[in-house]
Amino acid sequence: MVLFINACVRDMSRTKRLADRMLKRLNGPVCEIRLDKVSFPTADQAFLDLRDELVQKGNLDHPLLAFARQFAEADTVVVAAPYWDLSFPAALKQYFEQINAVGVTFSYSPEGIPVGMCRAKSLYYVTTAGGPIINGEYGFGYVKALAGGYYGIDDVRLIKAEGLDIQGTDTEAILRRAERDIDEMPLSLA
Repeated sequence: MVLFINACVRDMSRTKRLADRMLKRLNGPVCEIRLDKVSFPTADQAFLDLRDELVQKGNLDHPLLAFARQFAEADTVVVAAPYWDLSFPAALKQYFEQINAVGVTFSYSPEGIPVGMCRAKSLYYVTTAGGPIINGEYGFGYVKALAGGYYGIDDVRLIKAEGLDIQGTDTEAILRRAERDIDEMPLSLA
């Protein structure tokens, strides 16, 4: 199953357009989470205490851990996150706060090093930006670090189209080039 984490909010989202192309390319059953439709619980002291208690007691079927279980069980992950204010929409950060659950998405070795527990071998991060993406990967770098450092997903790829709103730019040509890149991208064999 492909888990599609959709942080797009605009009806005519260019990021969603590219993500849809990637999902079509992956050609499998898709489970979509529309982050703009989710009301996440606040990751406050009570939330963290409850999550820790659930994991400690082995109560991993609790609804509080549903997003974490779903993420851990996905075969492939596609994240669609427009580039906003040098990062991604806040709802995506809230989502990661929900799935960072010791005992579900990762564990720790005896030396205290995170060990991934997720099934997915590939994560595709899709983004678009009206201007240039500063340093090439704000937002993406965070997701890549979590995926590789905690979840055990080593094949993390950035799919981007930037400079879409610069005056005189052929926006459609940039998007078509990104779509061609998706079409020609070698997919993970894992």
